[in-house]
Amino acid sequence: MISLSDIRRARILVVDDEPVNVQLLEYLLKTTGYENVSATYDPRQVVSLHLKHRFDLIILDLHMPGMDGFDVMEALKPLESDSWLPVLVVTAEPDKKLAALEAGARDFIGKPFDTVEVMTRIRNLLEVRLLHRESQDYGVGLERQVRERTAELARFRGAMDATLDAIFLIDTANMAIVDVSDGACRMLGFSRDALLRIDPVALGLGTRELLERHLAADAPAAKAFASLGVAVEDAEAGEHHPQFDTLPGDIVETELLRAGGQGAVPVEISWKLQDLGKSRMLIAVARDISERLHAQQRLRHMSHYDALTGLPNRTLFFENLNDAIELARDKNWRVAVLCITLDRFKIINDSLGTELGDELLGQFSTRLVRVVRLRESVGRLGGDEFALFLTMTRDQQEAVNMANEVREALRASFDLHGQQAALTASIGIAMYPEDALDPGTLVKYADAAMVRAKEAGRDGYRFFTAGMNVQVLARLDLELALRGALEDSQFVLYYQPKLELNTGRVSGVEALLRWNRPGFGLVYPAEFVPIMEETGLVVRVGDWIVDEACRQIAAWNCEGVRDVRVAVNVSSRQFVEGDLEGVIRAALDKHGVEPGMLELELTESALMSNAEHTIEVLGRLRELGIRIAIDDFGTGYSSLAYLKRFPIDKLKIDIAFVRDIVTNPDDAAIALAIISMAHSLHMQVIAEGVETRAQMAYLRRNRCDEIQGFHFSRALPAAEVARLVQENRIQPDTPQAHDDKVQTLLIVDDDVNVLSSLHRLFRRDNYRVLTASSPAEGFELLALYRVQVILCDQRMPVMSGTEFLSKVKEMYPETIRIILSGHTGVDTVLDSINRGAIYRFYTKPWHDLQLRENIRLAFRHYWLTYGPYDDRKAPREDDEGSHEEYGKSALR
Repeated sequence: MISLSDIRRARILVVDDEPVNVQLLEYLLKTTGYENVSATYDPRQVVSLHLKHRFDLIILDLHMPGMDGFDVMEALKPLESDSWLPVLVVTAEPDKKLAALEAGARDFIGKPFDTVEVMTRIRNLLEVRLLHRESQDYGVGLERQVRERTAELARFRGAMDATLDAIFLIDTANMAIVDVSDGACRMLGFSRDALLRIDPVALGLGTRELLERHLAADAPAAKAFASLGVAVEDAEAGEHHPQFDTLPGDIVETELLRAGGQGAVPVEISWKLQDLGKSRMLIAVARDISERLHAQQRLRHMSHYDALTGLPNRTLFFENLNDAIELARDKNWRVAVLCITLDRFKIINDSLGTELGDELLGQFSTRLVRVVRLRESVGRLGGDEFALFLTMTRDQQEAVNMANEVREALRASFDLHGQQAALTASIGIAMYPEDALDPGTLVKYADAAMVRAKEAGRDGYRFFTAGMNVQVLARLDLELALRGALEDSQFVLYYQPKLELNTGRVSGVEALLRWNRPGFGLVYPAEFVPIMEETGLVVRVGDWIVDEACRQIAAWNCEGVRDVRVAVNVSSRQFVEGDLEGVIRAALDKHGVEPGMLELELTESALMSNAEHTIEVLGRLRELGIRIAIDDFGTGYSSLAYLKRFPIDKLKIDIAFVRDIVTNPDDAAIALAIISMAHSLHMQVIAEGVETRAQMAYLRRNRCDEIQGFHFSRALPAAEVARLVQENRIQPDTPQAHDDKVQTLLIVDDDVNVLSSLHRLFRRDNYRVLTASSPAEGFELLALYRVQVILCDQRMPVMSGTEFLSKVKEMYPETIRIILSGHTGVDTVLDSINRGAIYRFYTKPWHDLQLRENIRLAFRHYWLTYGPYDDRKAPREDDEGSHEEYGKSALR
């Protein structure tokens, strides 16, 4: 037998070109009792030293100058006749492990090394080396035994270390761990020597009964270990015992202890009994299942929590609310449910983009949790709609306080990567048990109250009332009636004509949906189209509209009303859920209509929904001859990028910019910018919502192509549209009149006597004189006529002269603007002059000749600045028609 003293007297050589490594190994060996330790920094001395001392172990570095470790092992082979090189390789290059073992090394240690592991490896190798030497002294039989044991251990170690799993060898004789794989050391953070000292039960490999059960399940092992208390005869006879329930090969989930008290590693362990030489080993293979468990937890989290905000989703919120209601029922408490929607979130989301919109929702959810302080009582129901519940023991004032706290949390603006955004919220409140007893109804009622809060002006809250429930039921009734409207042919199309401004001709119509609901009469789209969008009915109804529009085009053609292009509105859901292209092609073929007679109008949001698919479909439709228009332009994305990418023929200026286009400089600037941009991109422009002659004149003067609105015609049934088109085409073309060179003076004063006096004064100078008794009338006349000089009073109701002329400067910068006033607000007037809003300031009463001369100089200044004046176009004193026309327009 090899004793400990024999091992400590073994001869050891340390070979490394780094002195610090040599000194460390020498220190470790000598302090642990090894008596014969030598060292060298020069690998070329190893062979001569081994010939002299016959070392039992050579600890060899691989990477050294002059002669590397592989060369050293090759030089040592002739000295070992049996090719058993006593070499332990220590290197910082772990990829050289296989090559070192093939070169003859007995074992391999990587740098930096674990001290306990190195000493264990050294002791094992010395024991094998000494046994090998004994075999040479005491005969071939013992030598063969040592070789077989060594080879088998080496093969088994190689197999163990080749897998990432943790492998443990448990000696069935004493239930102790006798070896572990590298994977076990990596997984648990222990060194190999430390693991060999740990009891398998303490490590977590299972209870001692479980380990013994694996042995008892194997009959030969049971015979060998009868001390386990299991009768072998019973096991062989198949009699059931509880300890046989877990058989070898079964997989058990458990946790293994991690080094340093760092918790445990979840694993699944499979077992196997294995003969290893004359020993019988229980092999445990442990696989780390941390990732799988984390994935399962993530799936559970995803099914109950909103991915964007981390709040409970609709499902979990309803579960939590149900639990709160059950507790409130037992305790006789009250529960308030608050539904919260962010006001104008869609505008922010569309203008800044969905990425910043998502960031905004995330920041809001964080503020909401801070207010409520209990995450599980908050939920995101979808989109920009959130909800929370509050358990109360007192009156509903607590719900009011919570609503106000939520509103207050929104007061500070949101910082979206440098872009500031301000939000308000509309909140609806429903109470348990007063309003409803179940979660679904409570949330539905709170949602109805939230809608009412939004309709009331936003940034407020409303409690649910019985009247709101009536509205909910009415909406459900409307939805139910809508589902049968298409089958019962209750829908009808009206058509609003479009006017071409240059020629005065009807250029086409827009098809507008109406619902002839039995018992209710004609229902307008604003009342039912949103419900159609929500329920998906808009796809089927949209298909019907396309077919009906094509049918009507064909019918008009038969009546002799030709070349009337019909525009049809298309929703985003028709692109996503329907077959728009197929529907259009089928309708054109069915009714024999030219594709050029059909126009599609899409909103900007519909374009950007699944943009690539939309581009592809619109491209094919445009190749077919169908024209594409963007509806409500300027209110959505308004991106030049999509104007380049999409096949667009026409832009429709939204009514929001047309309504105040003659009085609001900002609206006018936006409208003119759209017109200019569209024309530069070779697109036509149509303005919708034109309701006055002034709006039409202003748009015509600024090169808008078409208008649509009540000023020309409301939406009409098909028969009336046919008559209107026929009457319009009988009339001669009315091209735009050019009055650029007519000298026009606009006088604005709220005193009609002053207007009359000034009109008489300036008519003798051959001007076209326009008079307005208010700034609003002045804006209208500016839109209708080209005005060069404006004479305005300072003090007028609603708007002062300087305020009026400041706006005029923005909209008509080429005009010459003069204040004529009996009230001298010097500071205001001087400020306006300095800012360029006013050209001159004259006082009342005036001197006729002097004022006439000043106005003449103003016109002279205008023509010198903007071009020559052609007096042939000016009205003459003897031109009675001119006098009559301009007089009527000026003094009406």
